[in-house]
Amino acid sequence: MTAPAPATGRRDPGSARPPRLRFDFLATPPWILGFVLCILFAFACHYLAQWQWERRVQVQHQVNRVLENYDDAPVPFAQASRMFTDFDAQDEWTPVTLSGEYLAEETLVVRNRPRAGRPGYEVLVPFRTDEGPVVVVDRGWLPVGNTPGRPDAVPAPPAGPAEVVVRVKPGEPALDRDAPEGQVPSIDLAEIRGHVGGPVADTAYGIMVEEDPAVQDLPQKLVEPTLDEGPHLSYAIQWYLFAAMGFGVWGYSAWMRARNDRADALEGVRDDGMLTARRAPRPKPVRRRRDGRPTDEEAEDALFD
Repeated sequence: MTAPAPATGRRDPGSARPPRLRFDFLATPPWILGFVLCILFAFACHYLAQWQWERRVQVQHQVNRVLENYDDAPVPFAQASRMFTDFDAQDEWTPVTLSGEYLAEETLVVRNRPRAGRPGYEVLVPFRTDEGPVVVVDRGWLPVGNTPGRPDAVPAPPAGPAEVVVRVKPGEPALDRDAPEGQVPSIDLAEIRGHVGGPVADTAYGIMVEEDPAVQDLPQKLVEPTLDEGPHLSYAIQWYLFAAMGFGVWGYSAWMRARNDRADALEGVRDDGMLTARRAPRPKPVRRRRDGRPTDEEAEDALFD
């Protein structure tokens, strides 16, 4: 059995343990500033996500009101008059039955009401109820006519006593725009009151569902309200993902920096090991002539020495 070779006390450079990843540079000002920017970006993303969430909640309330009120049985105006004079958001889309007569001579059209990409108008006709107040009724939509700025013709409502079923909608804000005679820029009930004689319900109006007696020529019915919540939930989630991505980019950059630093350190260790393990150069063999005399090169070296 052969005895083990004695230890020489030298470590093979190729077997040295590689240095660990070091993150000391994270305590330097540039990296601290980068982390602070990630925090500020995360706060901004949180604010935008909450804004989208609040918009989703508002849309959900609107959808719930449609589901709760839209298909209910009509309520007599005597029981629902408050909805038009003291509107509450929970009353939106509630069907109400009006009894009285249209004030056809006070008909107005609302400008800038596009539908399916086509410009058009909505027809507003005040309706005097038997109980006294006048309720503005939106009878439907008309396209732009051959004459620019107005429809070709506005269908007349039934004359005389009538019974109309409408759905309650809140009045719209005023717009600082001019409109031709017989037209209004929005369903601003305060402005419409100036066009109608007598008291007008000034907080809500009605979208016509049906009327009796029925007439043959009618404006087109308005589009039913949508039940879609929209993309607000996905947008809120995306903003939180963006916030996480900010920290992810910062962390990945730090890991790449530490990895590159370790690669540089390994390269330095490899170079040092090769230098220490390199042997002394062997002397070149002396070549002599066959007769034993030195060559010309050896003679020149001897002369310099």
